[in-house]
Amino acid sequence: MSPRRVTLADVAKAAGVSRPTASLVLSGRGRELRISQDVEQRVLRAAEELQYRPNIVSVGLRTGTSRTIGFVSDTVATSRLAGDMIKGALEAARERGFMLFIGETEGDAELERRLLQAMHDRQVDGLILASMFTRTIKVPKAITAVPAVLLNALPKQPTPLPAVLPDEVEAGRRAARVLLDAGHRDGIYLIGAGPGLRNVPSESLAAVERLVGIREALGEAGVKVAGARTCPDWQPEYGLAATRDLLRTIQPRALICFNDRIAMGAYQALDDFGLKVPADVSVVSFDDHPIASWVRPQLTTVALPHYELGRKAVDVLFTEIERDRADTEQSGQVHRVPMPVRNRESVAPSPTAENSG
Repeated sequence: MSPRRVTLADVAKAAGVSRPTASLVLSGRGRELRISQDVEQRVLRAAEELQYRPNIVSVGLRTGTSRTIGFVSDTVATSRLAGDMIKGALEAARERGFMLFIGETEGDAELERRLLQAMHDRQVDGLILASMFTRTIKVPKAITAVPAVLLNALPKQPTPLPAVLPDEVEAGRRAARVLLDAGHRDGIYLIGAGPGLRNVPSESLAAVERLVGIREALGEAGVKVAGARTCPDWQPEYGLAATRDLLRTIQPRALICFNDRIAMGAYQALDDFGLKVPADVSVVSFDDHPIASWVRPQLTTVALPHYELGRKAVDVLFTEIERDRADTEQSGQVHRVPMPVRNRESVAPSPTAENSG
């Protein structure tokens, strides 16, 4: 049989004081209300000896806060790649003395509804609704019952909820600039999406934004995308097939792969055709998946800042909680988190640039 929970009344009895006096001492208001130091010490000593823990639910009802945040995602918690989003959110919440309740829907709308309801039943102070992949989502009505933030997602319909996303457009620019800085001006091909904005996998917000950034940076330098091969899914086997198809007709100078898994397939295709990275073909990619540092040569990539995304979501959520307490409207602002370049070994100076120098 489980031991009975120690109550505030038990502490008051052990200390020889009234329940209200014990409550004032344990809430830190003893000195404020001129409770003697002797009484205060007796209450604190009794609480420690009895291992008293306050009833968080009743404290929440009294103070209007449960000091908890709900984190509901599709597959973030079980993903090795995106798990750092939760780590960042956990640490940012803990620094404020808050706990994180985590629930995963696996894309099931009914499970999402029940999880959100469970979070509300536990009176969380705010909610983060997160997506594994950057995409647009239908925002559930239930989420607006408390301050909330979208993480790695944008709403399909207008909503006052703020959103936190990786800066994919700037990431595209940075990937292109890696090649431009190495002197590449021609023979740059895309693997995964492009060359036009219609040539992207369906519902892939990251593909559209990365492509916009790539085209902008190259265009500003007076460079055109030489060509592209799309991939129906961003997995190694599709990167392999797309790159093989390209190599049957032309040898590129450089490849921009739309994620590291595609780049892994591209590496294999280049090897099949007797081409070396980066001596023959430079390769740059996105995400900073663990395979980027496993492959040889190590892959230069623009990293998804999962940890920073999680921390930023908590920061934005607390701003929204303060807005709610002040009875002001939610901002609806989109916050972009920078994606840093991980310079490794897969990009070499363009032979054309070396010869001209």
